[in-house]
Amino acid sequence: MKTALVLSAGGMFAAYQAGAWSVLADCFEPDLIVGASAGALNGWAIAGGCTPGHLIEQWRTMDCAATYRWRIPRRIHAGILQNGPLQTRIDELYAAYRPRIEYALVTTEIATRNPRIFRSSEITADLLKASTAIPVLFDQVRIDGRTYSDGGVLAALPVWAAVELGADRIVAINALAMPPGVIPKLFVRVVKAFSRFRPVLRTGLDVLTIAPTAALGTGLDALYWTPENNERWIQQGRRDAIAQKHSIQNCFKRE
Repeated sequence: MKTALVLSAGGMFAAYQAGAWSVLADCFEPDLIVGASAGALNGWAIAGGCTPGHLIEQWRTMDCAATYRWRIPRRIHAGILQNGPLQTRIDELYAAYRPRIEYALVTTEIATRNPRIFRSSEITADLLKASTAIPVLFDQVRIDGRTYSDGGVLAALPVWAAVELGADRIVAINALAMPPGVIPKLFVRVVKAFSRFRPVLRTGLDVLTIAPTAALGTGLDALYWTPENNERWIQQGRRDAIAQKHSIQNCFKRE
């Protein structure tokens, strides 16, 4: 049986995942980690051996996302926000870790309007940036002649990707179970309407999902880091994971 940890998109909400992982790390050892958007960053760190405490510290010092400079886009795939400090942070994260277990991230290929999976040996800093490149807001990333966008646009929680990579049992941490606000929901609905991607999960799959019961905040909260929100989401992730910990220990222990 191949077990996977799947981490959702969610922007700054992904601090919730760090809190949840701090509880799960001592009782769940995945064979595979899959992430989309901000979940791809958390997944890269966890797969590279980042301790739960250090992952939380990474989020507590995410002030590079506290402000962005607005600008007028000068090319078709440019964003209206200049996020250079956040991209520098992604470069640093990429340089600090290399996967010790199987890892994959999801991006969205703009030309085909379909998601694409990239695996451990293929990952570059640019791919991590591509998976977090929120359309319209941030620059879309061009790699080898193709332009890539946020990996969570078509499916915020990439369980389908873990299944495609052979996972039988999955623990998913979904920080974006409840999308914040009408505009983000409408945007995702429009994008999905222009894509042929329709994920189908096979029957008999064991999936345990840890998620908040309500939206963690507004769309602006998901975009802009604040220490107060960050700490609140970390603690909520911990509480929600503690509530599921017994089930994980019983159902997802190695055989």
